[in-house]
Amino acid sequence: QVQVQESGGGLVQAGGSLRLSCTSSGSASIVYNMGWFRQAPGKEREGISCINWSGDTTYYVDSVKGRFTISRDNAENTLYLQMNSLKPEDTAMYYCAAAVACTSSDVRAGRNAYWGQGTQVTVSS
Repeated sequence: QVQVQESGGGLVQAGGSLRLSCTSSGSASIVYNMGWFRQAPGKEREGISCINWSGDTTYYVDSVKGRFTISRDNAENTLYLQMNSLKPEDTAMYYCAAAVACTSSDVRAGRNAYWGQGTQVTVSS
């Protein structure tokens, strides 16, 4: 069983930065495609970024392009999301997922994806 845990959320002023981390365990010999998703109150969860297992394919939803950067350290089983120039509309619960479908144009989490519990990001105006 794969466990996924996010950290790094918090309260930040508009224009500020946060770096989210996601550690995974329980998949000693498998390197998964990884993704970041977010869900704001009253809205559906959306996939905002992903990175494939080798790190040579990434995806960003238009609303975060140029502001967020996804990266991974496979040796440390850790996924990152550097978030700069944060806006109030970025306020949401952010989730990390392992074993997602990741292409340069989309991220999808199927029934076999592994999810973390989420970390809250709040951006004040």
